Amino acid sequence: MKIENYIESQYRILVNEITEEYKELYQAINHNKLQDIFSTLHSKLILLFKSMNSRLPTGSDWGTHFWADPSRSLIETIDIIEGLHRTLKNTPLAFTIDEYYQKVILECNKFLSASGGSEISPGMEKIELYYNIPIFSPQNSVTVVNPEVNNTFVLKHIGGGSYAQVFKYKDEYYQKTFALKRAKKDLNQKEINRFKQEFEQMKELSSPYIVEVFRYNDKVNEYIMEFMDFSLDEYVRKNNSKLNHLQRKNIGNQIIKAFSYIHSKELLHRDISPKNILLKLYDDVLVVKIADFGLVRIPDSTLTSINTEFKGYFNDPNLLVEGFDKYNILHETYALTRLLCFVMTGKTRTDKINDPNLQAFVLTGLNTEKNERFHNIEELANAFKGL
Repeated sequence: MKIENYIESQYRILVNEITEEYKELYQAINHNKLQDIFSTLHSKLILLFKSMNSRLPTGSDWGTHFWADPSRSLIETIDIIEGLHRTLKNTPLAFTIDEYYQKVILECNKFLSASGGSEISPGMEKIELYYNIPIFSPQNSVTVVNPEVNNTFVLKHIGGGSYAQVFKYKDEYYQKTFALKRAKKDLNQKEINRFKQEFEQMKELSSPYIVEVFRYNDKVNEYIMEFMDFSLDEYVRKNNSKLNHLQRKNIGNQIIKAFSYIHSKELLHRDISPKNILLKLYDDVLVVKIADFGLVRIPDSTLTSINTEFKGYFNDPNLLVEGFDKYNILHETYALTRLLCFVMTGKTRTDKINDPNLQAFVLTGLNTEKNERFHNIEELANAFKGL
């Protein structure tokens, strides 16, 4: 069945009841008639659950009667909601149902009867009525709640990786763009724990060189963070022919300051690459910030196991043989050497370097004899000053 025709058929079922009372809650829905449908369904649920609340709560061992007409009306309303949810799944108009209301609907489906009224289940509590919270939200959206306003914003996909997708959205209340990082649905519990640990670690750090994070949502495993303008990879590739030596050194020095702070907290990032270094472009300055702490090594963490998969395309390839659990500061300075070489040349290859000072820097940082590498961030910083 064509999507537009199905939406029209549901609109016509509701046409005599259409109300815009809650339409402002559904401005993020990119379809006018669907906005009207959701507003009307929202209104019907409020009225029907308000009526049901007059019979609630029920006792732990006894139910109570819910009248025939509202029972039939609630069955019809739920049928429309569930039909829309099934039909619009995997389309641009896909939506989610608020988790609390989804549970209420499932409970109602257990006892609702189309004839003679319904016997409400024992132990059912009064239903919370949502007057300023949307019950239906676009699948790729985020609902932001604060004491003054509740809004749902459409997300625009801007990137992703093995474990998560990244979106951006404009918060109309604050008139500011934020980013949202959402864990993929197929992650196992350990991967979810690591994803949340990434947020908690970034939340704990306080540095102008670390991407700021704001709120974690346990229900859907996602968190909000500041929006950054570019990855280092994007910025250098786009501006490589225009960047002068001083500009490159400025970026490199900020990266070193960032990792000096990270290492001062006894942390190892372990996933250093131009895509995990982000840039914020202000009117008067370019600021480097580090992101993607999903593989961060924390002392005594149970999430660092001997089976951790090798990741980070700037990492020492010898880790494939040694094992990623053997990652230490000499591997971190290896990856940082490659990163800084990329900043200074715009190239990921390190075998054709004309500048003798940079060549010596790279030969030290990438030395096959690990004991000949930079032993810490201070040694690397001193060597970088001479470039």
